[in-house]
Amino acid sequence: MNYRSNDAGEKDLYSILQTLPRAVAVMQGSEQYSRIEGTVKFYQARRGVLVVAEIRGLPVSRGVCEDNIFAFHIHGGTSCTGNAEDPFANAGTHYNPGDCPHPYHAGDMPPLFTAGDRAFLAFFTDRFRVKELLGKTVIIHDGMDDFTTQPSGNAGNKIACGVIAEVRR
Repeated sequence: MNYRSNDAGEKDLYSILQTLPRAVAVMQGSEQYSRIEGTVKFYQARRGVLVVAEIRGLPVSRGVCEDNIFAFHIHGGTSCTGNAEDPFANAGTHYNPGDCPHPYHAGDMPPLFTAGDRAFLAFFTDRFRVKELLGKTVIIHDGMDDFTTQPSGNAGNKIACGVIAEVRR
């Protein structure tokens, strides 16, 4: 079975992972969630962006039916700073250049599902290009996104943040 694109010039997604990403956000938890760390990498492809997140130190639930699921978004702000009430207030709100309702913001991403304190997520999207995201923020929330409530899915508090920076080649 051939997994390569039929399009001339388009690499298959596995081949893209063998290259340097175009941008990366280095994730750090808030003071209360200081164990959270990881990276979110952005690979530009011809037809979209491959996003790969590797996160460690997430809170662990105790119940069988209480696995932690964390909302995961790109926000429009340019800083992972804030105040006592919201340590990442300056990360802003969801990245939403099309002025769409939630969950159709360009910055709405699939949730992080954990295995212990770790999460891995890879997905392909055409909602944005990497160059649009440079300087914006990636946020992990302490709750799961309900994909309904306006304006941001009732996802809870921001617990980790990273600024998306271009990878020097």
